[in-house]
Amino acid sequence: MGSPTERLLSGEPATGAVLTRSAVRNNCPQQERATRKVPAFVWALPPVALLALFFLYPLALVVQQSVQPDTGGTSLQPYSDVFASEAFREALGTTVWLAVGSTAGCLVLGFALALVIAFVPFPGGKAVARFIDVFLSFPSFLITLALLFVYGTKGMANGVWTDATGAAEGPFQFLTTPWGVLLAEITYFTPFVMRPLLAAFSQIDTAQLEVASSLGAKPWRIVRRVILPEALPALAAGGSLVLVMCLNEFGIVLFTGAKGVTTLPMLVYSKAILESDYPAACVVAVVNIAISVGLYGLYRVVSRRVGA
Repeated sequence: MGSPTERLLSGEPATGAVLTRSAVRNNCPQQERATRKVPAFVWALPPVALLALFFLYPLALVVQQSVQPDTGGTSLQPYSDVFASEAFREALGTTVWLAVGSTAGCLVLGFALALVIAFVPFPGGKAVARFIDVFLSFPSFLITLALLFVYGTKGMANGVWTDATGAAEGPFQFLTTPWGVLLAEITYFTPFVMRPLLAAFSQIDTAQLEVASSLGAKPWRIVRRVILPEALPALAAGGSLVLVMCLNEFGIVLFTGAKGVTTLPMLVYSKAILESDYPAACVVAVVNIAISVGLYGLYRVVSRRVGA
């Protein structure tokens, strides 16, 4: 047989090496069998259980309460009563037009500001882009309070006006109207459109812009023919996100104190807290959820077609 050194020099594998490789070959099937013993769906059970406990179960309770009128039993009468009420129809219309108007304003303003930040060099451009990321973490009522300090009845703008003219009150009274809610929502949600747009603009090859400019294309034509097609998926993503968030916005409407402006979330609050009509509040909440989920499904369809 010879010594291990002689076997190594002659090309024969050492006994220890043979045993080691043999042990590895024998152990691998055992490890694979042990791994195969745990079905894949088992690993999904913990997150699904947490999701069901903290989200699906409360949602099921809301749906259940919406079909249980105060008279007892199970009935769709709460839905009939809510759908027949003028307050619900007005709240639905107000919610839709505010959400659509705010989304349109955010898309236009966000696209313009993102263009400036991405393609027009100016001092502090990078700091502004970083501030947008920080702005996304602000609560919505904070922006509303800032607008109240500036344009409120006792705000800075009205104070300057009354001090200069001696008038009893200033001219800026729009914050307590639907236009004040619209301004607050556009101010708060525009960065949610700018963030994906800035990410999309960073992927555009600047050589395309230089070539288009050297061929005599004007800035607006470059935006329309080169930049806008690349930005469509980001616009679809940001716009759909803003639309869903505006449909469910509560803090801005509450803090502006807009008179006569009742959205679906405000109607839920009114029915549940002020009137203690929990079945009606749950009906409105179910409708709000259904609209939001439907819009999300529409967004997924549109995003696939535009290549998002």
